[in-house]
Amino acid sequence: MARRVGLTGGIASGKSTVSARLAALGAVVIDYDRLARDVVEPGSPALDLIADRFGAGVIAADGTLDRPGLGAVVFADPSALKDLEAITHPAIRDLAARREADAGPDAVVVHDNPLLVEMGAAAACDVVIVVDVPEPVQVARMVSDRGMTEQDARARIAAQASREERLAAADVVIDNTGSLEQLSARIDEVWKDLVAPSAQ
Repeated sequence: MARRVGLTGGIASGKSTVSARLAALGAVVIDYDRLARDVVEPGSPALDLIADRFGAGVIAADGTLDRPGLGAVVFADPSALKDLEAITHPAIRDLAARREADAGPDAVVVHDNPLLVEMGAAAACDVVIVVDVPEPVQVARMVSDRGMTEQDARARIAAQASREERLAAADVVIDNTGSLEQLSARIDEVWKDLVAPSAQ
């Protein structure tokens, strides 16, 4: 049976770097950011429900979801975010289950999910890996790397599970406050543990 690994971390924690390295080492990675885009493709039931709930203004002229426009609405209104999650999370879970079923029985399947804790999916994983950095590091990275204002960065962080909630769900913590070389070495250690016969 495939080994199910949950990978999560706050925004700008470096989770994508960890995910890419695990994929290079042989993991089958299910990217939930990609799934979140796939389930709202034009013509999808989820996109229709989003338009019904949030109005035609969140649909771009080409029929695709206006993600920045919708983001501006939901990250400023917790109840709107809950409504969006009630539409998208079930569709994402179903698609992830299909992708995992395609991975094969001997695979290490990494569910790369920034909302692993929020979706209540941690308990279904054999191992939960949290990529961790302190909030000031997240904010600094979002301002410098993504061009966000500090206020917008803090709002995005506040919309996710807290650092404490993520760490409480963790079986393995990867600290990403050091160098890329240190991060790579830590990921390699974690991978060895994941594929060790005693871990199966």
